[in-house]
Amino acid sequence: MDILISTGSSLFLLIGSFLCISGGLGILRFPDFYTRMHAVSVTETLATTMILLGLMLLSPDILVLLKLIIILLMTLFISPTASHALAHAAMRNDLKPELDQKNKDEVMPSNP
Repeated sequence: MDILISTGSSLFLLIGSFLCISGGLGILRFPDFYTRMHAVSVTETLATTMILLGLMLLSPDILVLLKLIIILLMTLFISPTASHALAHAAMRNDLKPELDQKNKDEVMPSNP
């Protein structure tokens, strides 16, 4: 049973670490604020969930487990809300998303 819990915990921690790295790559690779924010917010929420689940499996103490559950619940509620608030603030301050050239021509046709 110990091997199964240890393996499951290692798997959760590995997946969470991979998601953190992919979120960091999303910041570097995506072109504008909105796509970067989307990459980070989605991977951050899922990566935190995976890492906390891995730590919960390793936790020998019930108090530590309860604290990890509270951190997980707070992360699941606060992270998407904060991402939405950031995007809303950016839109209110007239930060427009980048569009590729094809979409720019369709959205804003040039005047002859």
